[in-house]
Amino acid sequence: MAFLLSDDQRADTIGALGNRHIRTPNLDRLVNRGFTFTHAFNMGSAVPAVCVPSRAMLLTGRSLYRSLAPITNNVIPRRAALWPEEFRKAGYATAGIGKWHNDRASYARCFTAGGPIFFGGMSSNHNKLPVYNYDPSGRYSTNQQRVASVNASELFANAAISFIRTQSTTKPFLLYVAFTSPHDPRTPPADFAALYDPAKIPLPKNFRPQHPFDNGEMEVRDEKLIPWPRTEEAVRKEIAAYYAMITHLDHQIGRIITALDDTGKRGNTIIVFAGDNGLALGSHGLLGKQNLYDHSVRVPLVFNGPGAPRGRSSDALCYLYDVFPTVCGLSGVVVPQTVEGRGLVPLMHGGGASEREEIFGAYGDVQRMVRTERWKLIHYPHVDRTQLFDLKSDPDELRDLSSQSKQARRVAELRLRLRALQEYYDDPMLAPATNSP
Repeated sequence: MAFLLSDDQRADTIGALGNRHIRTPNLDRLVNRGFTFTHAFNMGSAVPAVCVPSRAMLLTGRSLYRSLAPITNNVIPRRAALWPEEFRKAGYATAGIGKWHNDRASYARCFTAGGPIFFGGMSSNHNKLPVYNYDPSGRYSTNQQRVASVNASELFANAAISFIRTQSTTKPFLLYVAFTSPHDPRTPPADFAALYDPAKIPLPKNFRPQHPFDNGEMEVRDEKLIPWPRTEEAVRKEIAAYYAMITHLDHQIGRIITALDDTGKRGNTIIVFAGDNGLALGSHGLLGKQNLYDHSVRVPLVFNGPGAPRGRSSDALCYLYDVFPTVCGLSGVVVPQTVEGRGLVPLMHGGGASEREEIFGAYGDVQRMVRTERWKLIHYPHVDRTQLFDLKSDPDELRDLSSQSKQARRVAELRLRLRALQEYYDDPMLAPATNSP
């Protein structure tokens, strides 16, 4: 299995999924020959570094408030099983390459090989990333750190290709590659930047110069990357650089796929591509991921290879942490009892047993969300403000219907559903639940 994870990539940035302004030929191949979940969600975060809990949820198959201890730290509790660890126990050769934004002990539990490893969240320079080589002892002391001299996406792809070439065709392997792209700073290589003229980049349909009210996280670092009000020119430049980084990332993914082809391993290898969270990039007047609009909580999720139907997709609601039981289902690895996620294999083959009726979302103590297939309610408790969107007629979440008298009953019902989800998922804003898995 090859698991490929991007950093801060919106769900709508793959050509084969409808974005005709971006070049992603290799991701397009994975989509066209695999199975895509178009409505996969990151449940949220308690801290501005959204990728910390996102990765903890992904790795543990557990929901937001049960995947880290404490929730504002990066430490995955020892009692929570990790799916690369379960693959290792099942006899897989496991290699972890790239960004690991959680504690080092959890990395050591998972992998028998790997590196270079980036234990941080972001770097000021993608071409000078501070990394560690794999250490079998799992200690990773500071004096082991080195600064890479190759672009991070290329660095990680090179390591992945080397690992693939050393693997036999008889023993199963798990290759976990977590890229740092397209996370800012948005500095694509010049030849990829030249592919995108900012003047020709269309703005998001929900572009706004400013968010209409204070959502509780308006001055986080991500939001300060360009001034307020956002100008069309500045946002186009950001998107052009972002698209260029994704295209460069796509090229590195293509190199990994080619290595699988060249070594005769592609036919037996499940390839999973996912993102950790989305990004605003001018949508709703925001830039970052510290919000609960779809552009920031939806993620790409594609399964390709044995067990995944070709050229199909599902719009069923699912969480990123459903990956754990799904990769186990595709590989025959036993799912531990600590896992909350639902396996998505039945959905790939037309079954509805794993389908969710609603998605819960949270950010800090300032935003809460419940989303069904059609309706979405976001509540901002500190300012006691509520938004209601009809996603069927308004997928870009532009028309807030919460003040309409004819929607009063719907708002009340969704508020009750939201509270029930907060209780179920042990939201610390409420009293502890009694049904924690």
